[in-house]
Amino acid sequence: MRDALLEQIHREMASDSSIFFVSADFGSPVLDRIRADHPTKFVNVGIAEQNLINVSAGLALEGYKVFAYAIAPFITMRCFEQIRVSLALLSEVRPMNVNLIGVGAGYSYVVSGPTHQCYEDITLMRALPNFQVMSPADHITAELLFGRCVGELGPKYLRLDAQVLPAIYTDAAPNIADGFHVHRQEGAICMIATGYMLHTAVTVAERLQANGVRIGLIDLFDLARFSTEKLREELSRYETVVSMEEGFAGRGGLDALLYNFISHNAIDVKLLNIGVEGSYRFELGTRAELHEQVGIGPEVVTRRILDLFKSSQGTFKTIKGDRS
Repeated sequence: MRDALLEQIHREMASDSSIFFVSADFGSPVLDRIRADHPTKFVNVGIAEQNLINVSAGLALEGYKVFAYAIAPFITMRCFEQIRVSLALLSEVRPMNVNLIGVGAGYSYVVSGPTHQCYEDITLMRALPNFQVMSPADHITAELLFGRCVGELGPKYLRLDAQVLPAIYTDAAPNIADGFHVHRQEGAICMIATGYMLHTAVTVAERLQANGVRIGLIDLFDLARFSTEKLREELSRYETVVSMEEGFAGRGGLDALLYNFISHNAIDVKLLNIGVEGSYRFELGTRAELHEQVGIGPEVVTRRILDLFKSSQGTFKTIKGDRS
């Protein structure tokens, strides 16, 4: 996902001299090529994320399209005041294009522990007016989001996974303009997932289907500018919506976004929020093991939705003439 986006940036820099890349001492093989091929449009500010934001803001005020690159918790939390003042506030009065690339969303850096893992970034970045927040689930979506980054003014945050993930969109690409993509439209329950959790949701949907339960599935990759009319129409088909995020439950992330959206649009639907339960964890293990421990793995999510379905069986309304 990271390399797919960086490849896009590298190719575009060959024809667009207004693109500038700034890194906080964070690298990759593709980034090495960017630095080698465009030495005057690349700056490594060192392990100094506050400077990363201020340098990026200054370049943007000079007319550059800036991509700023660091590990997700560091590019969002270590320099939050600079993001607020130099990007969110300043972009309201001055045109600028700054794209923060945070690599390592959720449990991506699984062996590095909670200092390098990132459960809070959706909450923090959604709190800032004027910011776009994008959370792709695969490299295909990340590549498509590049067009928005380079073509639209304003500060943006792209949260990318640090691990190599299988492609989700192998048949049809998502409609970036809508901000979400409907993978399944059936049953009385619908899962809405973002980022890595879309992969979990696909697994859960297959397991539920094996148990005779059909379920809807939506990938919400744009957490700020999705089509409200189209999402309202989709959610109105269901009795229950299940939010799935690789972040703390009930702490202002995807679940808060959906609670607010459902309430403001008076949608007759219940919401079950699935996210990281409890506090920070210091246990070592695989990503799959940690997910089960904190309540967001396929096993525990499948059980919760099966329990929800069994307890509500007979009360769900018919969806498009079909009852799961």
